[in-house]
Amino acid sequence: MENRKKIRVMIVDDSIMFREVIKRGISSDPLIEVVALARDPFEARDKILNFHPDVITCDVEMPRMNGIEFVRRLLPQYFAPIIMVSSVSNAVFEAMEAGAIDFVVKPDIQSTNGVEEFICDLVQKIKTASMIKNPSPGIKKAAIKVPDKMIHNADTIIAIGASTGGTEAIYSILRSLPPTIPGIVITQHIPPVFSKMFAERLNSQTSLKVKEAETGDYADQGTVLIAPGDRHMRIKKIGRRYQVECFHGEKVNGHCPSVDVLFHSVAKEACGHAVGIILTGMGQDGAKGLLAMRYKGSRTIGQDEESSIVYGMPMAAFDIGAVEKQAALGNIPQVLLDMIG
Repeated sequence: MENRKKIRVMIVDDSIMFREVIKRGISSDPLIEVVALARDPFEARDKILNFHPDVITCDVEMPRMNGIEFVRRLLPQYFAPIIMVSSVSNAVFEAMEAGAIDFVVKPDIQSTNGVEEFICDLVQKIKTASMIKNPSPGIKKAAIKVPDKMIHNADTIIAIGASTGGTEAIYSILRSLPPTIPGIVITQHIPPVFSKMFAERLNSQTSLKVKEAETGDYADQGTVLIAPGDRHMRIKKIGRRYQVECFHGEKVNGHCPSVDVLFHSVAKEACGHAVGIILTGMGQDGAKGLLAMRYKGSRTIGQDEESSIVYGMPMAAFDIGAVEKQAALGNIPQVLLDMIG
């Protein structure tokens, strides 16, 4: 264990105080070494070549050049997994679209508990990011053939689970689907508040009706319900419709919301009238739930390794036999429509 190579991290933030908070916090982990600090992207550019960091943490709002533009300019020249550090803002989704792999929310520096939770979250995300060796290939929007029978499958529901890299993966799937698609329920590991912002962003960028789920909402045709960032979500069949319940609870597989909680409820309530999709992410959340869905007759899809930012959750599901069909992210919309049709 003593000989294990440390993860080399560079911190980019215009606040000297916040640079030190992050440095002291993450350096307390024996597997992480802070090799460089930079106050802006221009200083970072020079230090990257000297220190060759494995992972970069980057503030979103900085003078001279913001973090989003930095990500856009850096990645074509030098690939390193970038974790954005941001206040509550839609800017994080722009950064993810530009190529950042994850984000954390800046805490109130006066809150000891808030800072500790922030550091714990950042440490875990740095460790996940360090496993990413190659940039994910760009996802092109493919031409989709919509089967005629899909419109009549009123009992069908689609369940999707994702974690690291999932916001862009989910967007790439939803943007290709027609408004006649059966109802979709999604659990994405994401902080509270951002789940609502994510839903609103998808609602404006796709042809589907997307919203953060509330207890009592129905997953009807053309509707997408996203689990709130601090609550589990499960479904209940009411007649031929599916209603969601969002509730506080203990973490499952280290997460709330948990993909397994959603998938197990779909297995129970929808039986064979469902399609489950597990996307990029670290860990095993969703694997057992997807297997339960398959045992009950549902169709199941897993994202392949090459197109995954982190091939953890899809691999765990594939290894236990939960995945019926493995596909590249760009092909999943058509695989889904073919299964429904």
